[in-house]
Amino acid sequence: MYINDFVYILVVGLIAGWLAGKIMKGKGFGLVGDLVVGVLGAIVGSWLFGIMGLGAYGILGSIVMALIGALLLLYIVRLVKKRK
Repeated sequence: MYINDFVYILVVGLIAGWLAGKIMKGKGFGLVGDLVVGVLGAIVGSWLFGIMGLGAYGILGSIVMALIGALLLLYIVRLVKKRK
């Protein structure tokens, strides 16, 4: 993996995590937490997009895909948290 790829993943993850936190009206998880949620969301989003036969291209497509995954991830985390 090149350093540019790593920076790209971090930037997309941070943006997606931050946006997901704002959309879900949470307190957020801080910079590192938002980054983790965004990167994990990108993994979930790419998996979902792959299952549906969709693709995301460019930085905007990557952010949208990661955002959808992060929103789903936050929704599931909140459901599990409510049960406890």
